[in-house]
Amino acid sequence: MEQEQLKLFDHTKFGVKALVDSGISKIPRIFIHPPESLPDPQKSRAQGVRLNVPVIDMKEIHDSGCRSRVVEEIGRAAGSIGFFQMVNHGVTEEILEAMVEAVRRFHEQPVEAKMELYSRNGGGGVRFYSNEEFHEPKHWRDSLICQIDDGNLRNPHLLPSVCRKEIEEYTKNVIKLKNTLSELLSEALGLSSDHLARLECLESGSLLCHYYPACPEPDLTLGNASHSDILFMTILMQDNVGGLQILHQNHWVDIEPVPGALIVNIGDFMQLITNDKFKSVEHRVLAKSVGPRISVGCFFTLSTAAVAKPIGPIHELLSQTNRPIYKDVLFQDYCAYYTSKQGNCRGALALPHFKL
Repeated sequence: MEQEQLKLFDHTKFGVKALVDSGISKIPRIFIHPPESLPDPQKSRAQGVRLNVPVIDMKEIHDSGCRSRVVEEIGRAAGSIGFFQMVNHGVTEEILEAMVEAVRRFHEQPVEAKMELYSRNGGGGVRFYSNEEFHEPKHWRDSLICQIDDGNLRNPHLLPSVCRKEIEEYTKNVIKLKNTLSELLSEALGLSSDHLARLECLESGSLLCHYYPACPEPDLTLGNASHSDILFMTILMQDNVGGLQILHQNHWVDIEPVPGALIVNIGDFMQLITNDKFKSVEHRVLAKSVGPRISVGCFFTLSTAAVAKPIGPIHELLSQTNRPIYKDVLFQDYCAYYTSKQGNCRGALALPHFKL
């Protein structure tokens, strides 16, 4: 029965927002998550766990004294909690605000305008979808995804006209910021500033434009279930609604929105190649009774030329006292295992499977 409901929902190509617009007061069963994966309000209130995610000022990174401070702060955050926020990062507030409004504009079109882009498969690199898997509870969100190949949007002419200009401008600026972060992360590892660039591990990826509608029963579902990011690095913009949480010391804690900030988090492959010097951590997005929540994540991974090569710990980080923790692995093999774990055990991290 549930499989039939999943297929029916997918076949409509309407997405979650259309459910809300129809006036539902109860969410369909396919969106209800098991109790153990949902927030426990009593536990949260009782423990009151808070975490101050570092907010790093990037304003004067070209000054040698300030740069060394930023490198140290980034290295500390990447190596402890795997997340940090950036301000004065070079992407203007006008660009950020325009991108939020463009994502809102796309998702709030009539369903007929979005249906032609609806697909759960790669296609031409631009597609609209609401959840990709059939075998697990659905997330309370809709998404527009745009593929990036070697630093360029794939088939930008396929981008919807209501948001094409803003996506192109935002992507151009985030890729420029990614290049700066590549240098800073390399230096935080004690390597030359071009080391990660030479590995071509942050060249391709995807831009995901998420829309989380207000939910009539937010305690029964999630905007995004517990997971780690599979790729190397994510740059995330979130609006002021909030809902992003990370798992820290076995407690879920909020990443509070900071006006004008962008969030960076370390992915699984970055933890692997840094031999656990940087950490990829589990995170999730809560469903909320208010909304919509809008976020834009830019996920970076290997270039099209490097994707077929084995990936392992960076040799320059290894020594007699720092032996490799992970075996070399092919990108597609890791992705296949990660996907299987996400399908069968929410939040299960794939990295331990590839330890020596």
